Amino acid sequence: MKKSRLEAFSDGVLAIIITIMVLELKVPHAVELAALKPVLPVLLSYVLSFIYVGIYWNNHHHLFQATEQVSGGILWANLFLLFWLSLFPFTTAWMGENHLAAIPTAIYGFVLLMAGLAYYVLERAIIAKEGRESFLAQAVGKEWKAKISLALYLAAIPLAFLSSWIASALYLFAALLWLIPDPRIEKALKKREH
Repeated sequence: MKKSRLEAFSDGVLAIIITIMVLELKVPHAVELAALKPVLPVLLSYVLSFIYVGIYWNNHHHLFQATEQVSGGILWANLFLLFWLSLFPFTTAWMGENHLAAIPTAIYGFVLLMAGLAYYVLERAIIAKEGRESFLAQAVGKEWKAKISLALYLAAIPLAFLSSWIASALYLFAALLWLIPDPRIEKALKKREH
């Protein structure tokens, strides 16, 4: 099965996710900068989630550049990832509207954790289909950023009940780890081209 339909569908879903998130932003009715203060948590939650969706889109793109074909298992693994990403608008709005209250902030972390696990499942499904000696298997290596990110989400979820700001800082730190696209697959693709 060709991968182009999966990529197009995934790109469309991610575009819709971003659109839904931005539609949750409410414009202040005043013109002073002070009018932004009440909506600042919503805006900052949106920025963080936008960064995360961008990271997933970028890495998803690289992942499928390194993939030859897809199977039914890969399609389901991709849908599993898209399911968790589709919850970003809900958890983003809930966390922002409630000014980083403990439960919404913890649930946001749970969704981040599950999206990270789903991405890992997708990557493993592709490697299972293409083999341990496949291009992707060789390119991904030890996955240290993925492991650190998952550990940060796991730590942040209970920390949200002590300090939602600390939990949010951990979510931000995990995003910053991924802000620079993962060069492993890109480097491997350049080597393969030569």
